[in-house]
Amino acid sequence: MQYRPLGRTDIRVSALCLGTMTWGEQNSEADAFAQIERAKAAGINFIDTAEMYPVPPRAETYSRTEQIIGNWFRQRGDRADWILASKIAGPGNGISHIRDGQLRHNRKHIVAALDASLKRLQTDWIDLYQLHWPERSTNFFGQLGYQHKEQDFTPLEETLEALDEQVRAGKIRHIGLSNETPWGTMKFLQLAEARGWPRAVSIQNPYNLLNRSFEVGLAEIALREQCGLLAYSPMAFGMLSGKYENGARPANARITLFSRFTRYTNPQSELACSRYVALAREHGLVPAQMALAFVTRQPFVTSNIIGATTLEQLETNIASFDLQLSDEVLAGIETIHKSQPNPAP
Repeated sequence: MQYRPLGRTDIRVSALCLGTMTWGEQNSEADAFAQIERAKAAGINFIDTAEMYPVPPRAETYSRTEQIIGNWFRQRGDRADWILASKIAGPGNGISHIRDGQLRHNRKHIVAALDASLKRLQTDWIDLYQLHWPERSTNFFGQLGYQHKEQDFTPLEETLEALDEQVRAGKIRHIGLSNETPWGTMKFLQLAEARGWPRAVSIQNPYNLLNRSFEVGLAEIALREQCGLLAYSPMAFGMLSGKYENGARPANARITLFSRFTRYTNPQSELACSRYVALAREHGLVPAQMALAFVTRQPFVTSNIIGATTLEQLETNIASFDLQLSDEVLAGIETIHKSQPNPAP
């Protein structure tokens, strides 16, 4: 396993990060424990969660994922072996069951959310605390075009100052952004440097063969500012594994189970996906591993967040780290991308 610097910190995280959003919904605690054990054996030291998880967010399952991780730490006593990341939810996204649905990134909500996460995770600190998505109205969760709206949202200064207080209290080591835009990322970095507040060390946004929009404005920021990408959905909800080819809907698969997951199933995406799957098979590669290896190799990626619902899937995902894509395969990927760029932003 390779370990990469987390921003400008002295922390080094594994190039693959263990994603957890299925734990407590598609996966039981026993399943999750088996995944953690296997990931650790492979050298993964980075685990990512959120107060909102599992996904899809429901009142009935709210916070189960953090509880499962906390139970692991309590039973195994290996908290210090992990770089632990979590997130505070933002407004909207159909969520009304977290803090009465009146979610903000102000001091009150940051303190409440962080303290609750620490209790569930059964730890005294979180290594990387992220804003799950912006409080303001902007283009994220698949929206490319920006539609400006005048609205009230917590000043970024208040958000950073509140996070600074939690860093000084020892509850957070570092902060990160998620589903953020170029403007938001640079504004947070500018304010942090001007005021001596915590500097974002990462940005967790979607990045995969069907959605390379991160490359347009954020990749340069990630490299020049050492605010690297934590890539989520690297397999586009499993579409790039090939298991949904020709309209197939395997039992217990995410897109089969949950109708809300339509981000990667439009006709353009399905066409591009079929071409990527065919390219992998043409070169004797496992489609899922080709998709993951493409993400992991990008110079602006700090860590690639892999998720799985079975140990077999996790094994395949972990093995992607050792896959070196040939120049021919990379050229084939670019040909497909240029003919249908970002069909599922």
